[in-house]
Amino acid sequence: MTATGRWDWSRVDVTVPARPPAPGVQMAGFRYHDVAPVDITMIPHPSVTVLLDLSENGVVYDVLGRPVTGNAIVGLRAGTLRITGAGTGDVLQIRLSPVVAAAMLRDSGIIGGTVTPLPELWGSGTDILTERLRSMPSWDDRFALATAFLRSRVPREFGVAPEIAYAWGRTVHTSGLVRVETLAAETGWTRQRLWSRFRTHVGVSPKHASELVRFDRAAHLLAVGRSPADVAAEAGYVDQSHLHRRTKAITDMTPTVVARAPWLAIDERAWAPS
Repeated sequence: MTATGRWDWSRVDVTVPARPPAPGVQMAGFRYHDVAPVDITMIPHPSVTVLLDLSENGVVYDVLGRPVTGNAIVGLRAGTLRITGAGTGDVLQIRLSPVVAAAMLRDSGIIGGTVTPLPELWGSGTDILTERLRSMPSWDDRFALATAFLRSRVPREFGVAPEIAYAWGRTVHTSGLVRVETLAAETGWTRQRLWSRFRTHVGVSPKHASELVRFDRAAHLLAVGRSPADVAAEAGYVDQSHLHRRTKAITDMTPTVVARAPWLAIDERAWAPS
């Protein structure tokens, strides 16, 4: 997820693993030192996000007026998401590619959904994991524990079809510009079969997945100061008006507001490409 609104990231320590935990998995630990209340609006990102709240005061996620407290999983259709909390404390954030999430979570409704309380997926194991993470002496220990837990959630007999994994990989590699018809031809599937199987496992259509990837690229270009017109051309939108319409549809914000998203300012620290 990506956040907008004013936030002083100099008051936040960001720690990442020395090496990627696994293909398609990224982790970052955030330690908030500011005592001021947290109030951040987040926008969609082309990954499934697991948020483990290790603070004592609790974090609240609000999507479409429905509050979710504590640990949560944010799906690919979260839309605009507001996060509030007491400010101090630790949060472990895990990003899963949709392909990894499909194998690990085995619930396309959650993957392609909005925000789900984590206990609904992992039951009492969520509280046990959270308490163990809180007791860990370092972020490295926390990353190792979280990685082991995630690996334990992948059943040996379940896997995503190679065609789906290929389609997602190509979507990311082309920044969301590859056509569904091209993906179908390259996988050897019909367009209808690719569309159906992709939705079944990932929870969204290939077109929606492409739009998330394309928008993510546009958001990062806007954040480094590129003009909306240049971003529209480079990110594959018809024109600046098209970029504006799609940004409003996805985030209910204008490209100008998205360009000031403070979370993007630390993306290279927290979410450097694997």
